[in-house]
Amino acid sequence: MTAIEIRGLTHVYPDGTRALDGVDLVVPAGQRLAIVGQIGSGKTTLVRHLNGLLRPTAGSVLLDGLDVRSTHVARLARQVGLVFQDPGAQIFSSRVRAEVAFGPRTIGLRGAALEAAVDGALEAVGLTDADALNPYDLGLSRRKLLAVASILAMRTPVVVLDEPTTGQDARGTARIRRIVADLAAEGRTVITISHDLRFVAEGFERVAVMGRGRVILDGTPETVFAEPSWPVLASTSLEPPFAARVGARLGLGSTPTEASLIEAIASRSAEAGSRRGSS
Repeated sequence: MTAIEIRGLTHVYPDGTRALDGVDLVVPAGQRLAIVGQIGSGKTTLVRHLNGLLRPTAGSVLLDGLDVRSTHVARLARQVGLVFQDPGAQIFSSRVRAEVAFGPRTIGLRGAALEAAVDGALEAVGLTDADALNPYDLGLSRRKLLAVASILAMRTPVVVLDEPTTGQDARGTARIRRIVADLAAEGRTVITISHDLRFVAEGFERVAVMGRGRVILDGTPETVFAEPSWPVLASTSLEPPFAARVGARLGLGSTPTEASLIEAIASRSAEAGSRRGSS
């Protein structure tokens, strides 16, 4: 089953900026897709077509068979939840719980179903104890998690996370990683835009690299972060994750596990020590 089908998508802004230039991208339902690329490569413009915030200049976007060009934003909101990069552009309520409840209430949830959706979302992001606070009493990282919760509560089949690890420490990033895994386990489609390529490599099964409004590389993390792809990544100002670079040097592939890296480094150190001892 296909969740998203994008064909020849072009978007030109009123000032003449050609942000997307014939993008083709098909996303199967339930897939975890990361979209990466330098600032201005078209990533955010692309995902904003999925929930109707932007409409194609040319080409088409089908969402579970619906043409977004002719589908009302309210209906698209039931299909796609988009977490903005800047939580300040998304948060407007005076209480955390009210913020999380707004989206699901808008799409028709009421009563016990609404309360369960809100409670589950707050628990997922670790904000259960903050539900009565003003969102702006939270730090930036927790406001970002609040924005995530407001989308989780809507229980949309497609969830889009724009730079979800921005401002997060290791614990926050691990929480986002668990949320992505849980969404995938439920069969939902998860799309992220991220400059955190370690997060991408560890949590997503497919990576699409964008440059100048086009998809210039598309494949598994093992393929996209492998050494033959490094020049393409460099063309859009990206470097492969540190683990990929070390893995290439140690012959462990482009997505080595932490355990395999430690084992390989220890083995190399032992060999070097043995050679010194015999000389």
